[in-house]
Amino acid sequence: MNQVQPTALRHAFENQEEQFARAFALLEAGIGGRVTPGAVVAVTHRAKLVAWKAFGRFAYDEDSPVVRPETVFDLASVTKAVATTTIAMLLFERGTLKLDAKVSEFFREFQDGGKQDVTVRMLLSHSSGLPAYEKLFLRCKTREELMGAAAAAPLVYPPGTRSEYSDLGFVLLGEILAELGAEDLATFAGRDIFAPLGMMSTTYCPVERAEIPPTQDDHEFRKRMIQGEVDDENASVMGGVAGHAGLFANAYDLARFAECMLRGGSPILQADTVRVFTTRQTSPTGTSFALGWDTPSRPSQSGKLLSDAAYGHLGFTGTSLWIDPERRLSVTLLTNRTWPHRESQAIKQLRPAVHDAIVESL
Repeated sequence: MNQVQPTALRHAFENQEEQFARAFALLEAGIGGRVTPGAVVAVTHRAKLVAWKAFGRFAYDEDSPVVRPETVFDLASVTKAVATTTIAMLLFERGTLKLDAKVSEFFREFQDGGKQDVTVRMLLSHSSGLPAYEKLFLRCKTREELMGAAAAAPLVYPPGTRSEYSDLGFVLLGEILAELGAEDLATFAGRDIFAPLGMMSTTYCPVERAEIPPTQDDHEFRKRMIQGEVDDENASVMGGVAGHAGLFANAYDLARFAECMLRGGSPILQADTVRVFTTRQTSPTGTSFALGWDTPSRPSQSGKLLSDAAYGHLGFTGTSLWIDPERRLSVTLLTNRTWPHRESQAIKQLRPAVHDAIVESL
């Protein structure tokens, strides 16, 4: 059992209304323009929490609950970075995970069909050749069926020749990590990441569902409002614990996680490991991906002003986390932009504008 005491997050957001007035105004305008019904932003700078503010409501109805700074959101694919990649980092440090191990060691479906060259590194850097996404939930009823279908998916390009963001790659990566760690991702992450960092709200399959903003009114698959359960349908079939999605947290917890990364991984990781996983890969040519993380490209959802050393991740539900070690800065932005339906893409204009306004305020 990890007995590390969590490092306190120093609060210094007394002047946030004045300092971040422009960023806050953008978020208020975004809610007024129905980009998202609710949002929470948390900013750390030079080891201090300099902004932590909530906006809007759970839904667009006037009687809907007000979002609070402590409100927990469905992180969607931010799960890939905060949980799955961090587990990979811990297993890498312990010598259990080999980045250049062949995926065929874990899945027999990778022993032929051009898939025999796919490595764990390629899963982490989204260069495996696997499809970006498939609606496996339409034909798979169990976790085992879905895992088998993901492993059987044919490649869409030769491994290592280009990078294409792939949910399927992280579905398989999660299973590999669970096998190597000899326990499920939720148990591993809870004990070795969330508890030592004091991330008290962070969990898979939350119990207090009514305290979480809804993500969609699902008329197609589950035929109900999705609130407090994983929005992603493939992750839902997998029981809510998956390598690509499933994690819930509030902005404060992600700020604590970001500060851990800005400290070089202390107290749970070594600085060399953080560098290995957060440095942009040199292959395939032109990729923006590190290992489990993305880095700013042009244009980027992180805005125009973060340094080239920055890294981050987005979530489909409207969540994001960006960390800039050069500026000693992190920005967590949590929204439920998918409510009540997923069609709007307006978050893609709002998010970079908010990031740039925050950097300019500092």
